[in-house]
Amino acid sequence: MYEKYFKRLFDLVVSVFIFPIFILIYVFVGILIKIEDGGKILFKGQRLGKNLKIYNIYKFRSMKENAVDLRNEDGSTYNSEHDERVTKIGKILRKTSIDEIPQILNVVKGDMSFIGPRPSPTGNIDKYPKEYLEKFKVRPGITGYNQAYFRNNISIEEKQKNDLAYVKNISFRLDLKIILRTIKTVIKKENIYTNQ
Repeated sequence: MYEKYFKRLFDLVVSVFIFPIFILIYVFVGILIKIEDGGKILFKGQRLGKNLKIYNIYKFRSMKENAVDLRNEDGSTYNSEHDERVTKIGKILRKTSIDEIPQILNVVKGDMSFIGPRPSPTGNIDKYPKEYLEKFKVRPGITGYNQAYFRNNISIEEKQKNDLAYVKNISFRLDLKIILRTIKTVIKKENIYTNQ
C-alpha cells in the first residue's frame, strides 16, 4: 500500500520543500567547480531504474572531465581516497555526500525515490543473479539501506541481499529509519571508500 500509493507522494512533497535549498547549493557548488577547472557542473551517467528503464542520473561532477571509467572485478565503480581522477573540490563533495544532491532532479522526474536500492550501472545486467532482478520492481534511491548502514564496507553479494530484503519489506517506518541512519552516517563520514 505504502509503496504503491504514498511513497511517490512523499517524494514529491519533500522535493517541494528541499528544492529551494538545492538551488542555493547548486549555485555555490557550481561556482567552486567552475573556479577549479571551468568544466561542467553536473555529471550525467546512465543507470538502470525501475523496470530496467535506462535514465540519466545527475551528480555534481567530482572527477576531471573525460576521466576514464574504472571498474572493480565485480562490475562496481572503482572508488578510492587516492583516486587521481577526482578533483580537489570533488574530494570534499564525496566526503560530505554533497555530490549526490542533484539527484533530487531525478526524484522530481520520477526516475528515482529518496529511499531505495542504489542505482545500478547499465553494463552490469549480465552479472546479476536472476533473483536480483526483483530489485528493479522499485525506483532506485538517493540513499538506501546499504548506504545508510554500510555504505561501501560490505561485499557486492551482501549489498544485493540487502537490496532484495528492502524490496520485500518496504514501509514508511523502514524508510524513516533509513533517513535517520543516513544522516548519522553522512555526519560521521563512515565507509566512504571501497578501494584503499
